[in-house]
Amino acid sequence: MRPQHLVLAIACLAAFIVSDRAAPAQEQRAPVSQCQAIAQTIPKATFASFSGAQPVAPAVSEGEDVKFTFLGHSTFEIDTPAGIIIATDYNGWYRPAALPDVVTMNKAHTTHFTLTPEPGIKHVLHGWSDVPGEAAKIDLVVGDAHIRNIATDIRFSYGLGGSQQNGNSIFVFEIAGLCIGHLGHLHYELTDTHYTEIGRLDVVMVPVDGGLTMGADSMSRVIKRLRSSLILPMHRRGPPVSAFVAMFGKDFDVAYAPDDSITVSMRTLPKKPLIYVMKGVQ
Repeated sequence: MRPQHLVLAIACLAAFIVSDRAAPAQEQRAPVSQCQAIAQTIPKATFASFSGAQPVAPAVSEGEDVKFTFLGHSTFEIDTPAGIIIATDYNGWYRPAALPDVVTMNKAHTTHFTLTPEPGIKHVLHGWSDVPGEAAKIDLVVGDAHIRNIATDIRFSYGLGGSQQNGNSIFVFEIAGLCIGHLGHLHYELTDTHYTEIGRLDVVMVPVDGGLTMGADSMSRVIKRLRSSLILPMHRRGPPVSAFVAMFGKDFDVAYAPDDSITVSMRTLPKKPLIYVMKGVQ
């Protein structure tokens, strides 16, 4: 073999080895959000809903219907087309009929988390970090669900005054092309940075307690800015849900549901923003 041929052979072999070693790293790439479609430099952007249309790059899924069931307080069961079961603000009291694959939690009160979840739950996602001041960072795919979080501050409990950084997380679930948000125990109005991190929300679960989180006027401003197609009230304690609904005008429809669940898809989202009050919240 001529020297130049030997050099070429060695170079090809080295390139093959590097390529082969790089393959696993490429497979571990972080998932890409389909709900953050607007440039992050746009201030005060309102993220438009995709009601009645398909997203530019829908998430891979075996179907299109996503079912929401209100279990109590701020716990919803979310059933994905591929059969993944998610329980939000899981405290162990309100449980899906089947063991969930994923549970999300927030730190504000013991009604929003448990430190002793069932051992069979594969993914227990804390919306807070165990390191003071740091934010939880969640960005993973479970079946056909891409789950990520946006950290927000909370007030200290029971009137102690002051606030705790990053004690709450807004969880975003990207399922079958839908952008779904659970606001958790939201205590402060969102900043432009928060809205950019959230992106588009087609469905949003919102606390309507009127003060334990935020007053109805503040919470309504958040919902108007998000402009989601489907608004699911939760966490109602104290004032009737009508106090929250009264903050919205003719640009929002309101429906009081006869039961505690609803099934939606990209194609069946309401064309006009709908506040859908499930039976257990009324």
